[in-house]
Amino acid sequence: MDSETPSETARKGDLTMHPRRPSVQPEGSQDLAHNIKRWGRELGFQQIGITDTDLAIAESRLIEWLDSGSHGSMDYMHRHGTRRSRPAELIPGTLSVISARMDYLPHSHGDIARVLEEPTRAFVSRYALGRDYHKVLRRRLQRLADRIVSHIGPFGYRVFVDSAPVMEKPLAEKAGLGWIGKHTNLIHPRAGSWFFLGEMYTDLALPIDEPVKSHCGRCQACLDICPTQAIVAPYRLDARRCISYLTIEHVGSIPVELRAPIGSRIYGCDDCQLVCPWNRFASLTAEADFLDRQGLDTATLLELFAWDEADFLSRTEGSAIRRIGHERWLRNLAVALGNAPASSQIVLALQTRQYHPSAIVREHVAWALSRQSGVATVAPAL
Repeated sequence: MDSETPSETARKGDLTMHPRRPSVQPEGSQDLAHNIKRWGRELGFQQIGITDTDLAIAESRLIEWLDSGSHGSMDYMHRHGTRRSRPAELIPGTLSVISARMDYLPHSHGDIARVLEEPTRAFVSRYALGRDYHKVLRRRLQRLADRIVSHIGPFGYRVFVDSAPVMEKPLAEKAGLGWIGKHTNLIHPRAGSWFFLGEMYTDLALPIDEPVKSHCGRCQACLDICPTQAIVAPYRLDARRCISYLTIEHVGSIPVELRAPIGSRIYGCDDCQLVCPWNRFASLTAEADFLDRQGLDTATLLELFAWDEADFLSRTEGSAIRRIGHERWLRNLAVALGNAPASSQIVLALQTRQYHPSAIVREHVAWALSRQSGVATVAPAL
């Protein structure tokens, strides 16, 4: 989910818009497209696809989703208007979009399931265990752009990795990188869904790829497994109930009725991907940057709850996790500790945060203590 406007991202130096040049002529575009895909594979992408900028169908679905309020507190989804679904409004002159995917799965499904089976161990979504994927993919896309420049000369482009109003999944679907499944993630028939996406908006007139046919069929495994029933219908996610939204995007208090289903998940949730039958074809990542850092794949809830803010900032440096801040980190861990089996160690740890400066932390700690003591409800400690 994006959290920055294009201007904010540009100020940070993430995006580069080069002077426009005449679009590649049709007689050379087929060879160029072939080379772009080859260069992408050489740079570590598992697949490159190319599509046009027509997102009319996706735009109508987005508007309906926003009108229903399913985006929760992600107000930026509204603010960007049609720039999200009309690439040429975001970046004038855009003719073709190069879409790329890169595998990130660091462990087998069995290893992931074992973490979830131990309620005192913290579960972090597998995408966030390693280095911040924004940086990794952005650099590779920039290197791909440099390859194109060296071949045809300067051209107009910008690269995006979940950092601006871009409909990455509909674009990837149109570019043949997979189909959007019932859980709203992209699925490739030979690679599953454990991959990141990145895009390059270009002013090149390139031949487009054919979309992949959907193969979800009658399967409802993702709907059935969702701990908070956030997938309210096939292909429809209510972010307000989604654990990834609640533990990452949501700033305030987590609704009481959704705290118990969160279990030990402190940053994101992978349940819908774990049960997807197409992920039996997923490959483990070859990227060292996506492997575990700071022992987050084996850490206990108590270990992580003991981090003070300096520890948090130090140990999440270069990680996507840092964006939630220490307050939400403690909030999420307090919920998970409340869901853990009763333990005097947990009670003692929670009591160290009873008078935390943050009202949000105090509220969730009080809830967790009530769960640990067997009391059904307790007034928030504000």
